[in-house]
Amino acid sequence: MSKITQLMKNEVFLAYSTYTAIVLLKMMLMSLITSFFRLTRKAFSNPEDITTFGNYETAKKYLRTDPEVERARRGHLNDLENIVPFIGIGLLYALSGPDLSTALLHFRIFVGARLFHTIAYLTPLPQPSRGLSWLLGFVVTISMAYRVLTTGLYL
Repeated sequence: MSKITQLMKNEVFLAYSTYTAIVLLKMMLMSLITSFFRLTRKAFSNPEDITTFGNYETAKKYLRTDPEVERARRGHLNDLENIVPFIGIGLLYALSGPDLSTALLHFRIFVGARLFHTIAYLTPLPQPSRGLSWLLGFVVTISMAYRVLTTGLYL
């Protein structure tokens, strides 16, 4: 059996793949949400984006910031700052041989925390809801990194 076939039969790796796909799709959705707010609020950041609104002089009023666009953008940036490390550390974690139940707990908590973080950011919910959801996802990623470093550390 090839190494790739073995990997695809590894339940922890399959769980990692599933939950990684979920958070990546969620992060991609944030791009669409930002675009939606840009279009509905007519708030663009680049001159070439306003060419459909007439000549530059009359359309330059659409080169502006909007609080809702910026909120969605910041939520997307926060996803990039947290999901990208999860992907790398989660892969190493999945390959370090954790118990399936422990791995599922890590993956599910992270995904739940990121989904709640997005809801808390876009709604917006009062703090500390967003901060606590960020912290929960961060702690999960640190926990997985700790497992990787304590099971396969080469010094």
